[in-house]
Amino acid sequence: MQVYIKKLSWLWMCIGIFGVGGCKDDNAVPTELVGDGFAKGADVSWITEMEAAGISFYNQAGVATDGLKLLRALGMNAVRLRVWVDPTNGWCNKEDVLVKAYRAHHLGMRIMVDFHYSDHWADPGQQNKPAAWESLPLDELKAAVAEHTKEVLQLLKDKGITAEWVQVGNETGNGMLWEDGKASESMANYAALNNAGYDAVKAVFPESKVIVHVHNGYDNSLFRWLFDGLKSNGGKWDVIGMSLYPDKDNWQERTQQCVQNMQDMIARYESEVMICEVGMSWDEEDAAAEFLTDLIDRSRQFPAGQVLGVFYWEPLSYNGWNGYTLGAMNDSGRPTKALEAFK
Repeated sequence: MQVYIKKLSWLWMCIGIFGVGGCKDDNAVPTELVGDGFAKGADVSWITEMEAAGISFYNQAGVATDGLKLLRALGMNAVRLRVWVDPTNGWCNKEDVLVKAYRAHHLGMRIMVDFHYSDHWADPGQQNKPAAWESLPLDELKAAVAEHTKEVLQLLKDKGITAEWVQVGNETGNGMLWEDGKASESMANYAALNNAGYDAVKAVFPESKVIVHVHNGYDNSLFRWLFDGLKSNGGKWDVIGMSLYPDKDNWQERTQQCVQNMQDMIARYESEVMICEVGMSWDEEDAAAEFLTDLIDRSRQFPAGQVLGVFYWEPLSYNGWNGYTLGAMNDSGRPTKALEAFK
């Protein structure tokens, strides 16, 4: 832990005293962006916590390496970082997000920020308000969303880091900040909270694309219900985000349904689409590689600019880290065949 604290201290010295890129790193990867604009990325929000716990990452030759450099060498050009308002253990708070964003920026990787608007996980089963916001009426809740969004993004901007994409909520298929923002109870409230986040993003990064992210990318009826509701209540977004977690037996069917859903979202709302989360069990690497290769290929077949990219959720996780088994590393901490799809 002492080593990790020293590492963070070095990063904070670079960020705070010199600005981004202010400290010399002889092993730094050149910062040019590569490719045709299609984002091939990963959610790496656990990386600092894993490093603090002594977890290491290895390339195929078994050589220990920085996790972000490993992913970049495997063809990834972007990272996704979740942010919680006031997490109990500090991980994924705004300072932790800045450290990870700095590292990714230094490697020339593009950045997506994923606001959960919670102190912990926000997903289809739970959209709990941060403790500090629990008693706020709707108008004050909107103000809190805006203030938090601006604060985190301004922290990045002040260090020369741009968030190219920003999620206003995580898997908000039934809204966020329950019960006030529960879409099935009040779509108008959800739209108002969403717009508070949208406007806050644009106030800091006018060119950033704001994503509304929904689970089950294969479920067209869910997407139509939510985005019709948002549209009818003045809801704003730039990109429709999707999650897709098939298994080895249904990935062809789920991918086909997801592609059809993407086609419908683009036509129905004239919206861009992003696959914000994908994953499959680490020990089904052959099926995972086929699934990811097919999904990426089919996403890239859309006219330029319609489908923006594909992000794997926490591929660096292994050995059941935090009970999660859908990473893309084997039990010795080396990449599985699944990640070859990103090359």
